Amino acid sequence: MCGIFGAVNVKLSEEKALYCLNQLKHRGPDGYGLWQKDGVTLGHRRLAILDLTDNGKQPMSYANERYWLVFNGEIFNFLEIRKELEEKGYHFKSDSDSEVVLASFMEWKEACQDKFNGMWAIAIWDMEEKKLFLSRDRFGVKPLYYAQLPDGGLAFASEMKSISPLLNQVEADMEALALYRSRVHYEDKEECIIKGIKRFPAGCSGWFQNGSITIKRWWNTLDHLMDVPQDYDKQVEMFRELFLDACKIRMRSDVTIGTALSGGLDSSASICAMAHIAQNGGTGRMADDWQHAYVACFPGTSLDESAYARKVTDYLGIESTFLNVEDTVSLEELYRYIYEFEELYTNMQVPMIKIYEQERKYGTLVSIDGHGADELFGGYSFDIVKALPDAKDTDEINAIVKTYMDMNCDGDVPVDCAEFKKTKRRLAYDIMAKQKIKKLIGRPVVNSAYSNHPAWKELDNLNKTLFVSTHETILPTLLRNYDRTSMINGIEIRMPFMDYRLVQFAFSIGWRSKIRNGFSKNIIRDAIAPFMPEEIAYRRGKIGFNAPVLDWIKGPYREMFLDMTSSQDYVNSTLLKNPAKTRELLQDVLDGKTGFHEASMVWDELQIFMWEQVFLKGKGISSR
Repeated sequence: MCGIFGAVNVKLSEEKALYCLNQLKHRGPDGYGLWQKDGVTLGHRRLAILDLTDNGKQPMSYANERYWLVFNGEIFNFLEIRKELEEKGYHFKSDSDSEVVLASFMEWKEACQDKFNGMWAIAIWDMEEKKLFLSRDRFGVKPLYYAQLPDGGLAFASEMKSISPLLNQVEADMEALALYRSRVHYEDKEECIIKGIKRFPAGCSGWFQNGSITIKRWWNTLDHLMDVPQDYDKQVEMFRELFLDACKIRMRSDVTIGTALSGGLDSSASICAMAHIAQNGGTGRMADDWQHAYVACFPGTSLDESAYARKVTDYLGIESTFLNVEDTVSLEELYRYIYEFEELYTNMQVPMIKIYEQERKYGTLVSIDGHGADELFGGYSFDIVKALPDAKDTDEINAIVKTYMDMNCDGDVPVDCAEFKKTKRRLAYDIMAKQKIKKLIGRPVVNSAYSNHPAWKELDNLNKTLFVSTHETILPTLLRNYDRTSMINGIEIRMPFMDYRLVQFAFSIGWRSKIRNGFSKNIIRDAIAPFMPEEIAYRRGKIGFNAPVLDWIKGPYREMFLDMTSSQDYVNSTLLKNPAKTRELLQDVLDGKTGFHEASMVWDELQIFMWEQVFLKGKGISSR
């Protein structure tokens, strides 16, 4: 896990190359490597996870220095692939997955991607054929950006800030900014907020040669749906087996691992599965030191789930660190976070950054977390109702509606549940009516870029909705966010639910396996319940890991944001839609006239302003 940078057909001085590479220092605090020859530069910032010796350093060469690699990510099944290659006569100098990637590429070329179970951004320079191979993992867990430069050059990197010093001018891409504001398909598009830089698409690979790049898709989940048992109990067994193996291979590490634990189902399932694996003799480079849980606490707010997290750690009897995220950060630190995060999001990332900062502080370098389960298995209430058009009778309709209503009426969630349920029921039936009208007039209930694929029509409406969330909208952005918030602190996140076998499985089972017995994500609950507290396994409520943006704007950020919106820089901003209106909205939030939604709107615009100040004006950025 690390940060990569490279340039082809570009004459770079060593000083300039190191400057670009060191914009990624936070991603790889354990050292760096730089290789340059004949207009080719490959750079690597290292976060040492496997083979901590110099044998694991990059850029790495293979086959008498024909192939040169820089690689960000992990191939979790590298031991199995290495064994297969050794049987073919390959030899290895290191114990790293990086060398396995190189040997795999030499043996199978692009087909090596099908062998890999992992997350990656890979760049391999072929010295003999003078061409560059680029690859990004199936779901875009690891980032990769590129820019085509004058005179047939190409630059690529893990983050945009590593490429931007090579641009003639750094400016915002207004089309990308409009995409962000519309909340529609931002992360799955090639446009980036910095003009001239493109996002290399997930599940794609490409070749760059003679000044031209060709990119093609190598992975489409719809091409890989599985044969699954029709019997639900057998599906549960199949899920359990896949999930335990996904966790097991992600426990391979030469450093300490842990979990960012919320107390919700998904992160609890991950750490409880890890405990079960360890108790049953997990082997194969599995870390001995994994019993670390880190919990973000928001005392006095509706976002605090620490009591649920404590039930999990008490049940497992493992070490836990509870971090009170009560205070915000200084303006200087906020600018630094904006720079290192470098993208935009609708919620402040401070709590997420702080929890991974805590992991690093206490010596945990790998965090095995529960991200992805909501999008794959139906964890959001607004998705649940999408199953209604496929309900076969009144009982199924009522079961879906009840599940939808109950999701926000559990435990300590501060809502008037009687009134809330009335509203939810009315909303659910309104949605169902609209969906049925769409079907009657021949319009698709769910729109997707994948809708022409033959397998698309075989998916039920809930799975179509979840497929879009997983591949096009919600999850790609969340994966990006967690990459940034962890790597700002030099922490690697591993996500068992994003194992490609589980993604295949998720879209091969019907909605009745996901919404069942009044619960969402029911197949996860039934599969992991034997290893975790029952009250966590069957907890209905969902809070989500977010910053208390309303409380913070009205509290510790109050004066900071008032001063910001009174500044001349703010008034003269070229990226804000309406600075005066945002200032008025801020005042309404502070006066208690509006609530969370409006506070989020204020944050949306203020972070765009801060992004402009950092990236276009250079404010708060020290020389690296």
